[in-house]
Amino acid sequence: MTPQDIRALRQELSCTARELAAALGVDQETVLAWERATLFPTKRYVTRMQELRELGPSAIPRQSKQKPSVAPLQALADPELWRLLRKLIAHPEFRRAVAKLAETYSDPTEV
Repeated sequence: MTPQDIRALRQELSCTARELAAALGVDQETVLAWERATLFPTKRYVTRMQELRELGPSAIPRQSKQKPSVAPLQALADPELWRLLRKLIAHPEFRRAVAKLAETYSDPTEV
């Protein structure tokens, strides 16, 4: 699958690189590297992209465009946030799990 094919697939599926990455279980940077031809997808990912093409746009998990319910500066006053942050720093496996989960959420600065 060529970089142009991947870009065309994203257009067909009406999705962002981040959304396609989430559907494939890879990082957004990996999809962008495929599109820049600095990396190439393995057969596994090519097959999955072909499956997504057949399934159509509904196969792509969409990111919520909703604004966060709490302003970012207000969230900093929450002691629960700081408790979670301490755990995040102390436990690498927790950090990896949170990073993977975070891929499915939009960045509040991009909304």
